[in-house]
Amino acid sequence: MKNVTITLEDDVAQWARVWAAKQNISVSKLLGAVLKSKMSQEQGYELAMQQYLSNTAKPLKNTDESYPDRASLYER
Repeated sequence: MKNVTITLEDDVAQWARVWAAKQNISVSKLLGAVLKSKMSQEQGYELAMQQYLSNTAKPLKNTDESYPDRASLYER
């Protein structure tokens, strides 16, 4: 485990102390949990994106069908 020193604005530090006290944990553990959660979210997103991008592109229509032209799609 690493110790890290952070700088917070006074009102943010006070809010963090109150929030941590309500959960009966230290501000340090609270911030560690918040950062770990954020890391997990980002890693999950990266994994999902890699899985999606690894799929082979598939055409939306059969090769004998043509797509509508832009002008007909945006006629008003």
